[in-house]
Amino acid sequence: MDSIYIAYEFSVTPKNPATEILIAELGHVGFESFIENDNGVTAYIQKHEWNSHILDDLYILGSSEFKIKYSHHEVIQTNWNKEWEKNFNPIQVDGLVSVRAPFHENPSLKFDIVIEPKMSFGTGHHETTHMMIQHLLALDLENKKVLDMGCGTGILAIFAEMKGAQPTDAIDIDSWCYQNSIENVQRNGCKHITVLEGNSSLLKGKKYDVIIANINRNILLSDMKTYTDCLTKNGVLLLSGFYKADIAIIESEVGKHGLVFDKIIQRNSWVALKYLK
Repeated sequence: MDSIYIAYEFSVTPKNPATEILIAELGHVGFESFIENDNGVTAYIQKHEWNSHILDDLYILGSSEFKIKYSHHEVIQTNWNKEWEKNFNPIQVDGLVSVRAPFHENPSLKFDIVIEPKMSFGTGHHETTHMMIQHLLALDLENKKVLDMGCGTGILAIFAEMKGAQPTDAIDIDSWCYQNSIENVQRNGCKHITVLEGNSSLLKGKKYDVIIANINRNILLSDMKTYTDCLTKNGVLLLSGFYKADIAIIESEVGKHGLVFDKIIQRNSWVALKYLK
């Protein structure tokens, strides 16, 4: 049976930091997937988890600091591709990397990533994914062992292999992301990526030359020691999924584990940081 989702379209003014707060509150009441856009965010919840009063206790909706409007409608997973055909436009990163759906024309750049996102996060449109691609562009990944933690669509693992990385583990705790990453890995002809469903407990005893972690701030903080323990000497840790205002708390945690700051990329209020072991 096809899963039916309820999609909420939120228009948020001012967008930051209200959108981050809204997403956090929606996650607590059962929403499981979010796509940010220029006006705010679209949030998805399975219909069997939804009720008409689900937003009643959201603090931010009653705040006088922000103006938030919303509407909702049903989305059936089998029609998800049609939703993306309407809303998913191809992007290019630094004139070198294209990220597109199968129905888009290939612009013939150096790297071409084909993603069918479905309900998963990570199309390159979000600032954090875009910045992570920029970080990876600058790295020598030839024969490097890579971890893509919180892989979403698998886009960053796929790009790492295109740049010569092998082998790569792509891990996500969300079963939909896990399935979607497997599909996208196959779609891009990748041969050296293992997709796993789970959390940082899967990393015990493993070592990586490069770790990519584009997740929310709290997960990054709680798993920082695990990432550090998994890094080889002179390894690279790429972190994103948080705002510029969060840098201090990230730096404090990273500093406890002996990593050295190397580079920052910023897009709007989002940042992506590079550390060396």
